[in-house]
Amino acid sequence: MEKIVILTGAGISAESGLGTFRDEGGLWAQHRIEDVATPEGFARDPALVHQFYNARRMQAAKAQPNAAHTALARLQKDFTGEVVIVTQNVDSLHEASGAERVIHMHGTLAGALCRACNHRWASPPEMAVGEPCPACAAPTARPDVVWFGEMPYHMDAIYDHLSQATLFAAIGTSGQVYPAAAFVHEALQSGARTVELNLEPSTGASSFDKVILGPATETVPRWVNGFFSPR
Repeated sequence: MEKIVILTGAGISAESGLGTFRDEGGLWAQHRIEDVATPEGFARDPALVHQFYNARRMQAAKAQPNAAHTALARLQKDFTGEVVIVTQNVDSLHEASGAERVIHMHGTLAGALCRACNHRWASPPEMAVGEPCPACAAPTARPDVVWFGEMPYHMDAIYDHLSQATLFAAIGTSGQVYPAAAFVHEALQSGARTVELNLEPSTGASSFDKVILGPATETVPRWVNGFFSPR
């Protein structure tokens, strides 16, 4: 059976209004990554980190899935084989478009995590310093997102999927953040075909069998349509 494993990054949500690390004037441009996306930054100034993620959560709540998200949901629903979506994004736009069982390797804005007991629960729209954990009451709540220097979630499951893939696609990724940047090599070792869909070539574009360039809302629906067109 055909098995497609798809990795998505910030580029697929950019056209829904959610900025990437490299966007000028967006939320990320107003802060240093070290201050808002590391455990050390949270330890130094938890109020700043909560303020940053409250703003991201509010922004994500207003965003709508775009044609690229919708196309991948259609592929997952209608393809005769298996389609696994792994995302580096912390938004829920894949799910909002109808995709199921999305693997969020970097966590989600919709989640909260207790640093004391690792309990997870649904995040309120705004989190504050000292918010208690509903399981242990420790005042150590933080966003349930993976920060730089932390291990991404679900890695064993992701590597299992990559080892079984017949096709691996990376969409809207920079190719600069590991371990996701090495997924193409894992897939190639398993004999999978590989394709990158991106606005511009990623750092690792030369490792892919095929590279398709252009806005995700144009390239992804066209790519998905190819699976259902007469050959």
